Amino acid sequence: MAREKLILLHAPSVYDFRKRATLWGPIGDLVPSSTVFEMYPIGFTTMAEYLERFGHRVGIVNLAVHMLRDADFDVEECLADLHPAAFGLDLHWLPHAHGSVEVARILKRLHPTIPVIFGGFSASYFHEELIRYPQVDYILRGDSTEEPLRQLIEAIEEGAKAVDLRQIPNLTWKDPSGQPQANPLSYVPENLDGVLLDYSYVLSAVARDRSLTNYLPFARWTQYPVTAALTCRGCTRNCAICGGSAYASRHSFGRSQPAYRSPETVASDLRSIGSFSRGPIFVLGDIRQAGMEYARRFLRAMQGYEQEVMIEFFTPVDRAFMEEVAAAIPNFVVEISPESHDPAVRRYSGKPFSDAEIETSIESILAAGCQRLDLFYMSGMPGQTPQSVLETIDYCGQLLRRVDGDERLKMFISPLAPFLDPGSLAYEHPGVYGYHKFCHTLEDHRQALLAPSWKYVLSYETRWMDRSQLVDVTYEAGLRLNRIKAEYGQASAEQAQLTEERIQRAIALMTRIDRLVESTPPAQLDERLMVLRPEIEEVNNSTVCEKAELDLPTSGMPIKPLRVLGLLIEEGLERLGLRG
Repeated sequence: MAREKLILLHAPSVYDFRKRATLWGPIGDLVPSSTVFEMYPIGFTTMAEYLERFGHRVGIVNLAVHMLRDADFDVEECLADLHPAAFGLDLHWLPHAHGSVEVARILKRLHPTIPVIFGGFSASYFHEELIRYPQVDYILRGDSTEEPLRQLIEAIEEGAKAVDLRQIPNLTWKDPSGQPQANPLSYVPENLDGVLLDYSYVLSAVARDRSLTNYLPFARWTQYPVTAALTCRGCTRNCAICGGSAYASRHSFGRSQPAYRSPETVASDLRSIGSFSRGPIFVLGDIRQAGMEYARRFLRAMQGYEQEVMIEFFTPVDRAFMEEVAAAIPNFVVEISPESHDPAVRRYSGKPFSDAEIETSIESILAAGCQRLDLFYMSGMPGQTPQSVLETIDYCGQLLRRVDGDERLKMFISPLAPFLDPGSLAYEHPGVYGYHKFCHTLEDHRQALLAPSWKYVLSYETRWMDRSQLVDVTYEAGLRLNRIKAEYGQASAEQAQLTEERIQRAIALMTRIDRLVESTPPAQLDERLMVLRPEIEEVNNSTVCEKAELDLPTSGMPIKPLRVLGLLIEEGLERLGLRG
């Protein structure tokens, strides 16, 4: 069997989470993965496909999923059995700061001569600090590293001479004396024509490696097989808290404007995914960002597609456009993140549109026949007081009354947690946006992740709410929104009662943990917390709402067996040289 040139590893948020007791609260409620954040970034798939296109075999091992599914899974034994030319670790989202660096440490101990490569938004932002860890050999910066990664893998195979490494764009590395070097961030493609989001790579790799778990995007994917389609990298918007905003893209990743994939290619991705998957597909990025002609080309290319498609809008939308969406994609779901009911808070955060515009958009989307409309609100925003958070929940009730309790309108609230996004306007200019930061370096964030509850993990407080107030009002908002859902029949009386009890248990646990923090010597704190672990685990993965509320209905097997079999046969013939 051919040796892998690269094995991409996804670590849990905190490496030794199975031996720790942390009350994560609601920070993972509104993402498909758990509080371990076991979902690997979509870039794993695009990088793997790109390298394999050039003849470099790539494997993926989702360590976090293995660790979640099997309490006895031995990480070190698994890693010891791997012998690629190089290892790749993502540090895309900052909550992985602990796990990714710890896995790298283990790799370097087990395989001292195999290079360890990091990439992702957070790795790019903190590259000067990250490269100084002895277990880190290379960092590829930027939002598009497929081509620089190919060059690096080929340089590693040829001996990784300094003269060659200096030519690789976006690379941070160490010279023979151990001194960090940072090559120019010069590879910033203006379009994404060379990037393919080809899930058939994953299917063939599962069969080749005989491991589904290695490639699972998140632990419960087989129950909820959601996938994604990529429209662009970069953004036109400047939301204050977003590490992927136009400001962050320009200053951290050298991108002056978004790079788009053609709308026809995006539509082709959806059709390809739909040929083997029965799950919903989330189209990443507002399809109107590149202009209405781009959006309409995408819709023309999607005409007649019958499976469920999730689209997101960054700004209000009118009825005429929603009719176009409905005509092209009859089974469509919409997501919008107003973040607050208060226009002043939205303006402060970079979303300068009115309540009237939002309400008109809601009416237009529902009238056009959407399957579901999700609205996401947040606590911890600039300019937001505890009273403002609770008024947002009152506004949710008003919206439901406005649409006569239409069950398709779903509303959620979660905290801005656990960290401010590095590179965002709020992170770079905290005083301007009313934030006080507790974490400044990568190591600060790594250590914060070891705190006993999400209150102490939070990397910030605001001029209007300290961390205790933010925690308290988030739980209270969750209680009130849960009661509104029960009132309008969006949650059964039994489910609403279970959610209420779970929130109350979380509040009580937070109080007990606070008392332990105040009264227990630091050396004994972890041991005392472990006594609470069974109770903590009961409330960790669904707190202010039931995680399943996010799921869209699916039926039958998550994949279409005959189509998958065809893809695997095609892949096998290609590898044998009998096709193509």
